[in-house]
Amino acid sequence: MNDRLRSIVKDVPPSIVVFLIALPLSMGIARASGMPASLGLITAVVGGVIVGFLGGAPLVIAGPSAGLSVLILEWVIAFRTDQDPYGIVSIGMVVMLAGAIQTAAGLLKFGTYFRAVSPAVIRGMLAGIGVIIVAKQFHVMIDEDIQGSVLHNIVKIPASIVKAMTTGGERTHYIAASIGVATLLTIVLWDRFRPAKLNVLPGALAGVLVATIAAAWLELPIDYVDVTGSLASYVTLPTLESLHKVVEPEIWTAAVALAFVGSAETLLCATAVSRMQPGGRTDYDRELAAQGIGNLACGVLGALPVTGVISRSSANAEAGAKTGASSIMQAIWVFLFAALFPGLLELVPESALAAILIYVGLRLVQVSTPRKMIDFRTSVFVIYLATIIGIVAIDLLSGIILGFVLSTGALVYSLAHLDIHRVDLDDKIELHLHGAATFVSLPALAAAFEEISPGSELHVCFDELDYVDHACVDFIAAFQSRHEETGGSVIVEWPSLMGRYTRGGIRAARRSIPPTRPGTDED
Repeated sequence: MNDRLRSIVKDVPPSIVVFLIALPLSMGIARASGMPASLGLITAVVGGVIVGFLGGAPLVIAGPSAGLSVLILEWVIAFRTDQDPYGIVSIGMVVMLAGAIQTAAGLLKFGTYFRAVSPAVIRGMLAGIGVIIVAKQFHVMIDEDIQGSVLHNIVKIPASIVKAMTTGGERTHYIAASIGVATLLTIVLWDRFRPAKLNVLPGALAGVLVATIAAAWLELPIDYVDVTGSLASYVTLPTLESLHKVVEPEIWTAAVALAFVGSAETLLCATAVSRMQPGGRTDYDRELAAQGIGNLACGVLGALPVTGVISRSSANAEAGAKTGASSIMQAIWVFLFAALFPGLLELVPESALAAILIYVGLRLVQVSTPRKMIDFRTSVFVIYLATIIGIVAIDLLSGIILGFVLSTGALVYSLAHLDIHRVDLDDKIELHLHGAATFVSLPALAAAFEEISPGSELHVCFDELDYVDHACVDFIAAFQSRHEETGGSVIVEWPSLMGRYTRGGIRAARRSIPPTRPGTDED
């Protein structure tokens, strides 16, 4: 047996672990997206095979993402018609265009640039998505219809809790709620106390099994997953009418949003998984192009978009996968199960899938993250919180743009802001500079120096200065010459100052520095 075949054989157990996670999650994400559950399975199959074969991050598992379900649900509502109740014709074109953008970006070596996004924006995006998932899936968990905006669904949660605790009425909300709560409890307890011999069985599948067996045994009158027909019956190929939609501005806007969010989530996932794989290297450009090709294929089939999924990818790495064969095999297992046992999938309660997504949403929010953001810097926390509020109160794209604007503003502020602290001592004056001394802050710097009394001794301290440009170096040198003409002295540690100056301008700046004389600190 050669090394390649030996690696594939070793990847069989991890592929089974991922398959057991992907099966319920793919159906649940599709339902959270407002789509038939079978489309989530198609995406899991297509994404797993294509990205597993072509990707630059071998352990990343591609499939339908809970994060993208927020976007897809918005588009289902916006694009659906009487003839196309799911808006698949328009969404398929959106996914195809997003795939083309991602493929081009990967081929043009833009993959690394997608990583240059403020972590506060990324974490805020994930947390905002988590809030939306929890707010909407809570109602699905009690067999209640989702209506209105995210804020409307959040406000409705107390009323839904009352429904879930009330017996009788037209719909048996309390029964669906019981199944959902049982699913959540099973997931939590299983992940915490699972037997070592059953480590291969993930909490999500354990929760679905408990809920499905209980609902089938008791013949509960609740909503179940609809997977009638074969997977092929859910395929919607492009038509001449759908291709004409490529000129519609709203289609391009949606495609750009999908390409950006999907790429950011994928590369974030690739980075996280690379840390779990000692010695492994990730080709971000290749991974981005592979994700794009996967989305091109999913768009052609009228399926959900594909992206790297952290829950499945981390499980894949922890199970000991070594190559992309695990991704391909788990996709094959999903396809075989859906093709051979579709009747079993119809026994799964909708409330159980909603409970799984609530669990996923809560993990996306990550309660510990705000504390970490505050510990790092207040401005970072403000960006994180503003991104969440923008996503929840407006929409996903607006929240991300808001986060970008604030993070860019914070960057500009940090590059242009200079704090000057004056200390008056008996025999001298000290000016402590903090931040960045650039031409933008030159007026504030000049005002501070002009307050120095003629003939006094001035010490300029740069220990906490991050950067200084030629304009400020030139001003300090000129002030030193003028002040010394009044009988005063200016003590400047020029070597320390020049260490904070850009290398390209050092020679020009040195011409502004007065020559060193005996008795100064430069001796």
